[in-house]
Amino acid sequence: MKALIFNNQNRLTAIWSLCFVCLLLSASVSAQVAVKGKTVYTMAGEPIKDGVVLTAGGKITNVGPASSISIPNSFRVIEAEVVTPGLIDAHTVIGLAGYLNQPHDQMQIEKSSPMQPHLRAIDSYNAREELIKWVRSLGVTTIHTGHAPLALISGQTMIAKTVGDNVDEATIVPTAMIATTIGNAARGASGKSPGTTAKQAAMLRQMLIKAQNYGKKKEFSRDLKLEMMKKVIDREIPLLVTAHRSRDIMTAIRIAKEFNIKIVLDGVSDAHLVIDPIKASGFPVILHATMMRAGGDSKSASMETASKLKRAGIPVAIQSGYEGYVPKTRVVLFEAAVTVAYGMSFEDALRTITIDAAKVIGLEKRIGSIEVGKDADIAMYDGDPFEYTTHCVGTMINGRMVSSIKR
Repeated sequence: MKALIFNNQNRLTAIWSLCFVCLLLSASVSAQVAVKGKTVYTMAGEPIKDGVVLTAGGKITNVGPASSISIPNSFRVIEAEVVTPGLIDAHTVIGLAGYLNQPHDQMQIEKSSPMQPHLRAIDSYNAREELIKWVRSLGVTTIHTGHAPLALISGQTMIAKTVGDNVDEATIVPTAMIATTIGNAARGASGKSPGTTAKQAAMLRQMLIKAQNYGKKKEFSRDLKLEMMKKVIDREIPLLVTAHRSRDIMTAIRIAKEFNIKIVLDGVSDAHLVIDPIKASGFPVILHATMMRAGGDSKSASMETASKLKRAGIPVAIQSGYEGYVPKTRVVLFEAAVTVAYGMSFEDALRTITIDAAKVIGLEKRIGSIEVGKDADIAMYDGDPFEYTTHCVGTMINGRMVSSIKR
């Protein structure tokens, strides 16, 4: 009897081992994919007609015309009319702001203090948020998300892939920037500080001065706020400065030069009024959502601003931004599409949500274009991606199909 039990246990162990090996082999095979497109926009050169992209192990291994690439029999083949790099949302709050628009899923702003650079986005990010699934289904594979532009320093931002069951699986950069706002959105309510933009600038300067001196004494108490701002002073991470009015844009540039820190200009509705100073500063721009509602600080928001910045040679990405109402997010695919009607070429518009967005958030060596060695993040469409009647028929992240529809 003991021998029989022992033999059965051995058989079960062998069966489970075989199943495990089969699963590994299946995963390996499924990770080898050939994506064929009638037009492949690599964003690293001219579009390829009848192109093929080979992916294996989560990376792009080959790309070129179908006539020059042999597809191994072991590869799964997926076909689409148009193939692009996975789209990048250069600034959003999804993952912290949820689609329900109720207090329990709104973690994008903490109102107890005007300056909280120590608040980590990864501690509030919900990888299972429905909005993430929604934008992924439209080809968005990477998001730069975090605390909303509703305080002088609202907290940190992070960069994540739009996949994964938890924050650790999704995150590729846990702390990307420190979200800062200069303007009415960051003014204190009911007489609380800061009441004016001058006070905002003064408070920001004071924080940066403290950060300069932080850690110089042999004995000092840890301060999480100053630890993060010291990283800004040391140019390890930039400030993401949301500023819409021309005066506030200039204040941001002035402070950055004064402290020799890196910043990324965000929003910039009045950019057309200060294009020369922006260009001279060398700082990149994450422009407001093209179709954002104009009003208040952003009353000068224009659908033509993207093309004006592009013509001036200023690095620009487009964002979905922050919305205070349901459904809580815009989609960068649609925001970029509208710029084509207002002076942008098709490929320049696509760049604002692919390779140029990757450059602005500092990940151009990994994502943003279809090139050998980069992450296999790919979006597939059944027509012109910027046509509203077009469908995203497939989204690939790290070489895995994470969204698809049959047409």
